[in-house]
Amino acid sequence: MAVTRTMTNAWKVKTLPDIFYEDPEPIEDGMLQDPFIRRIAYLLAERYEDAPDVFVSSGGFVFYNPENGNQRIAPDCYIAFDVDVKAIYENLPNYWIWEVGKPPDFVLEVASKSTADRDLGEKRELYERLRIAEYWRMDPTGGTLYGQPLAGERLVDGKYAPYELEIGPEGAARGYSQLLDVVFCWDGEEFDALDPATGRTIGKREAAEARAQVQARARLDAEARAESERQARLEAEAELARLRAQLRGKG
Repeated sequence: MAVTRTMTNAWKVKTLPDIFYEDPEPIEDGMLQDPFIRRIAYLLAERYEDAPDVFVSSGGFVFYNPENGNQRIAPDCYIAFDVDVKAIYENLPNYWIWEVGKPPDFVLEVASKSTADRDLGEKRELYERLRIAEYWRMDPTGGTLYGQPLAGERLVDGKYAPYELEIGPEGAARGYSQLLDVVFCWDGEEFDALDPATGRTIGKREAAEARAQVQARARLDAEARAESERQARLEAEAELARLRAQLRGKG
């Protein structure tokens, strides 16, 4: 994907007033979300780490009003395509939409008791208004807080429309993200992000292990074929020797 915008050094210029926002209230049960956020954010960041135009973050704020720094949101994880990642890191303290040139394309929220209502209401409405293409939600309780363990929505004609989920036994659920070409799933205990082609976790370590297993199986198959061919050759040679001996005996 081509980078479409190079930013000015806005942080040094400071396009916002010197004091432009209040410190947010801490999330009381935020640590309960942490292992689930880290798991998925790590996999997504690893998937795009070699792409200089794909920005993946699981921290900081997304600011959407250059006139009011209090108008900001803190997604648990978000991704923006076709942006200058290096310029964002070097020039901005957070993701400023007016400087980057576009909102994020993907947002993920993980439920907690203190944030679930906002994720389903205020945040969802804001993401829709900002025209964020996909909004996914994961509920570590299995659905107590969101009503379902997993949910994904995509922007259709300016409104969010839900993705269909595949529901399995014991509350398992999975859904396909068209934007990321990833299958998100909940197995009843943890979340994962899978390659739809292989069904395996998208992480590079898991992919490397899968490749190693395939290569090991191929090597064993090759060795087995070589041994089978050797045995067949020995049997053929033995049969030929027997026939020659038989002919000499008759002679």
